[in-house]
Amino acid sequence: MRTFDLTPLYRSAIGFDRLAQLLNNESQAGSQPSYPPYNIELVAQDQYRIVMALAGFDRSEIDITTERDTLVITGRKQKDTAERTFLHRGIAARDFEQRFQLTDHVKVTGASFNNGMLNIELVREVPEALKPRKIAIDGVGGNVSALEERRAAA
Repeated sequence: MRTFDLTPLYRSAIGFDRLAQLLNNESQAGSQPSYPPYNIELVAQDQYRIVMALAGFDRSEIDITTERDTLVITGRKQKDTAERTFLHRGIAARDFEQRFQLTDHVKVTGASFNNGMLNIELVREVPEALKPRKIAIDGVGGNVSALEERRAAA
């Protein structure tokens, strides 16, 4: 069963339509492509890494782009002009496009390609305005630095 009834979500939550759309799109799309193989790692709190195995690709054949909330990794293999006869062909040398949906405030900070492994570094940078903050009730127990500034001014 791959269908979700999101009616309760729409009744009780405001602004979650993007999440509902993502869930709906994933359930309709079926399985994610398995080529090329990749890992998604949690490096530290708010730091992630995508590691993708790209055997046979050169760094000039790989393109990484971000557009709004989507990370797109594309590989376009150059055509081999040499005639070859394979007895077994186990290394896939085909073009690919892999897409990753990024949540709000996740940014790509860098990429490296070593020994056939593509590493993409990501970090979640939540703006100060969106971080939790303590609200003082009637000014009691409020901001310590503001109290110290008032004492220094007096």
